[in-house]
Order: sequence, then structure tokens, then C-alpha cells
Amino acid sequence: MITMMTVAAQTTYQPKFKNDPARSDSEAAALGYMRTFLRAQKIYKKKNDHYATSLMDLAKTGSFTRRMVSTQRGDYTVKFTPHKEKDTFEILMVPKQIDATHRSFFAKVEGTNRREDGAIRADDQNEADEHSPVLKADAVTGADARSPSP
Repeated sequence: MITMMTVAAQTTYQPKFKNDPARSDSEAAALGYMRTFLRAQKIYKKKNDHYATSLMDLAKTGSFTRRMVSTQRGDYTVKFTPHKEKDTFEILMVPKQIDATHRSFFAKVEGTNRREDGAIRADDQNEADEHSPVLKADAVTGADARSPSP
């Protein structure tokens, strides 16, 4: 017999690493995509002296594969906006439905040395943008807080 506690335990998100900021498997996948994309852009710029202006340009750069060029990523859609004339870009991960476990994520790279350059930002009400708060692990639901007690 399955109890309500068993069902709840099965649906609770299990963090993938210490201080994992994701609140669901869908968010973890979206954030993983963003991190891979941002690393690939950094590698691409080092090799080509400018950022890639399309997702296809990034294919086979770092861990960014040809399969990742698709903008449909599970519960999320990728919105990549290059600014070729300024050698900058923005990336936005928008869930099909925004809620507490499907936040929108945004990152912008302007090539400055500012600490926020390339930081991932999150919003659980609207599409995230450069004014959204920088993503951090939730204090209440951080990886350490969610570890099962012995």
C-alpha cells in the first residue's frame, strides 16, 4: 500500500550537487543547458575572438553538442539573442508554464569585468531579465536542508 508520505517523497526534488539552486528536475536540466552554453561561448570566444552568433556555431564547442541546437528543451524553450555588432549576447530559458518549480532563467554577457556579467538570473513570476535577482540556492530548500535525516 502506497502512503501519501511515499508519494510526496518520490516527487520531492533531489539536489544534483551541494547548493543546487534548482527546484525540480526540469529546472536542473534548464540550468545545466545554460551552464554548458555559457562555457561553450567562453571557449568559442577564446578560439575565434568573438562570441558565436547562432546555436549552430556553438555545436562541437566544449560540451555543447549538435543536439543542443534545438530550442525545445523539455519543459523549456531557449531564446538566444546575439548582438553581433557589440559582440554580446543574451540567453533566456522560458518554461512552458512559470511556477515555483519552473522559473524563467536569464544570462547576459557584455564582455565587461563586472561580477554580474554572465550571471544566471531567475524569476518565478515573469520572464527573467537583467533586473531579475541572481540565482542562488534557496535557504530553506538548499541541498543540505533537503538531505534526508538519519
